[in-house]
Amino acid sequence: MRILVTGGAGFIGSHLVDKLIEKKHKVSVIDDLSTGYKKFVNPQAKFYKVKVESLKVKKIFTVEKPEAVYHLAAQKSVNFSLKNPLADAQSNIIGSLNIFECCRLFKVKKIIFISTGGAIYGEAKVIPTAEKEQEQPTSPYAISKLTADIYLKNFYQLLYKLPFISLRLSNVYGPRQDPYGEAGVIAIFVNRLLKKQICYINGSGNQTRDFIYVDDVVEACLKSLNKGYGIYNIGSAKETSVNKLYSLIAGQILQKKPLYKPAIKGEIYRSALKPLKAKKGLNWQAKTNLTEGIKKTINYFQKDNV
Repeated sequence: MRILVTGGAGFIGSHLVDKLIEKKHKVSVIDDLSTGYKKFVNPQAKFYKVKVESLKVKKIFTVEKPEAVYHLAAQKSVNFSLKNPLADAQSNIIGSLNIFECCRLFKVKKIIFISTGGAIYGEAKVIPTAEKEQEQPTSPYAISKLTADIYLKNFYQLLYKLPFISLRLSNVYGPRQDPYGEAGVIAIFVNRLLKKQICYINGSGNQTRDFIYVDDVVEACLKSLNKGYGIYNIGSAKETSVNKLYSLIAGQILQKKPLYKPAIKGEIYRSALKPLKAKKGLNWQAKTNLTEGIKKTINYFQKDNV
């Protein structure tokens, strides 16, 4: 199958491209390299350095004629979105609409959109949180991701019958994650501890997240190509506090006390996603436990000397 992956030079996208090529698909990649790296792009994929909001995207669809599209390219930082809501909307709303329009015009058989879980549900009353729970985004990032979900569900699917699936991910971690950004706390902790540097924790450290290993996410993406329609949570359903997470990582690398900083405004306190719908509809569930995933992540950063 001819498959286009936006954000295919990024953390999750590059792992997905590798697996798609391994399965003998013909893959093309769109990425502006703002957060991704050309070295992550599989050499067997056709690469285009283009922003997803660019008019050039339509020309790429004309040339590549994708049968399926994975849309991962996005501005991914909650903190950045709080400071730069216009830039966040330009990438996550306008950029997504550009991709969706091309999918409609070129009659793509299916679009798989990578959305976000915890940020969209906000301070959920029920944890782990299922898809039926109320969406209450509190940051421009979460609002922009939910907006894209609504466009797919209430506009493109209803009016144009564009087949879609939206995967609302919990906190993904693993090899190739950027250890220098604001997101990706596991990569940040691992990288700093390997360098014997102090780690910083925002707030009390008692805030929780649902951490899921990148290989499990890629498996959900692959299963979504031929199964499922609509919105699915992709997570482990398990809460882990940032303090507990830090202890797990420090226990494998270096016992060094962290320093605590003020909490970031707009970030949610507790989060975990209930993936029962994905288990039933996609035959998917998380397989990698946190201790094992952290060990694999540490091994990667040790080898790559990041």
